[in-house]
Amino acid sequence: MTEDRVSERGLAVLHAIVGDYVSTNEPVGSKTIVERHSFGVSAATIRNDMALLEDEELIAAPHTSSGRIPTDKGYRLYVDTLVSVRPLNGAQKSAIERFLVESRDLDDALARTVRLLSQLTNQVAVVQYPSLRRTQVRHIDLVAVAENRVLCVLILGTGVVEQQVASLPAARVTDAWVHGVRERIAGAVVGKDLEAAVTAAHTLAAELSDWSDPGERVLVEQILEIVLTQLQANRSEKIAVAGAANLSRPGDFAGSLPLVLEAIEEQVTLLRLFNELARDGREVSASIGRENEPYGLEGASIIATRYENESDSSSGVGVLGPLRMDYASNISAVRAVARYLSSLLGDT
Repeated sequence: MTEDRVSERGLAVLHAIVGDYVSTNEPVGSKTIVERHSFGVSAATIRNDMALLEDEELIAAPHTSSGRIPTDKGYRLYVDTLVSVRPLNGAQKSAIERFLVESRDLDDALARTVRLLSQLTNQVAVVQYPSLRRTQVRHIDLVAVAENRVLCVLILGTGVVEQQVASLPAARVTDAWVHGVRERIAGAVVGKDLEAAVTAAHTLAAELSDWSDPGERVLVEQILEIVLTQLQANRSEKIAVAGAANLSRPGDFAGSLPLVLEAIEEQVTLLRLFNELARDGREVSASIGRENEPYGLEGASIIATRYENESDSSSGVGVLGPLRMDYASNISAVRAVARYLSSLLGDT
């Protein structure tokens, strides 16, 4: 292992280089390290340490600069050897708790989560929606809002609320009629998980041929179509994203920015990557630079962890940014936000 071949002081020099480069965006030289850090040795000794780090491909010289910058491999060793993660201060912790506890529902909670995490880290924040396939349908309601319009409301066990209006071709809508239709649909799907609810709704649609009034059958079919759309939409994995403007900082991504933007837009790539990180087994995982090549994101780093929800499943939350990011602070922020989100959703 590379770590075994690097001395304790060499590892400390690597940490100093990463920290200085992250804060200044300038290559770091031995003289700078001696001036900024208390190693108690000469610049010549630090140069020897840096030469060994370069031999291990942990740092490299950009162009003809006398300074050095971390490589992907160097960032990986830095993250793997972080002795402690800088904790958030009391004000930050209070702000997280206060901001998230004001959430109205799941959508609002996750939207707040990514906005907050993006502000804390100055990176792109990403959060997966909970896996809803086994989530139960808690409630379905139909409300007559006009003579030919019915509001369909779907509420899931996780707190997800879907609302959509069905526009019907005839003025047949009365409160009593809507109540009867609601009772039949709710009886078929409420209390079932999403997979079973979709199957039950399809079965109910097939049974509509038993309805004696063809005109009424057409109206019920249209309402069922809306309900099926709501159910099926929540079987798909999706993510919430915030902070894309943080990608515009000069020099962070160079030529790889279009690929990063494409991955964010398509979302499927990020979902695959988050699911892969979930198998890491660490409390907070990092995927750095060339480790992301299979996903077309070799110019980026991702820090992610899991949060729990009331369905006893977990989903990913994290940040995406350049290789030159403040890993210690970002790991701390991701971990703290995930804990508060777990607490919030576990109490809903």
